[in-house]
Amino acid sequence: MSDRPTAAVGPDPVADYKAILKRVLDDRPSGTRQRLAKALGKNRSFISQIANPAYPVPIPVQHLETMFELCHFSQDQRRDFLAAYRRAHPRRFALVHAVPRTRIVSLAVRISEMPGATAGSTR
Repeated sequence: MSDRPTAAVGPDPVADYKAILKRVLDDRPSGTRQRLAKALGKNRSFISQIANPAYPVPIPVQHLETMFELCHFSQDQRRDFLAAYRRAHPRRFALVHAVPRTRIVSLAVRISEMPGATAGSTR
């Protein structure tokens, strides 16, 4: 046995912010992961990877604002998440505020069928 002290291994900072995202998603209604995947233009499996602390896949900085808005992070959750994100990615963190803030807007269009029109007819 050695008398050398062993270095304490700290928690993984990527796992820290992913754990926050996982808690937020777990508290949201069913379908939130799918809506987030759609808003980010990704598969639902990507959301599972970025929300699982066991996977080392980082969350891209350009997805943060969309994630905060769509998942309805509280101010405390957002603060804690960004602090952990800064620890995990100090150079990337400078980009968090450089990425333009966007809002997610849904648009639905309803079109009435013309009276007398039949399916498949082209006039």
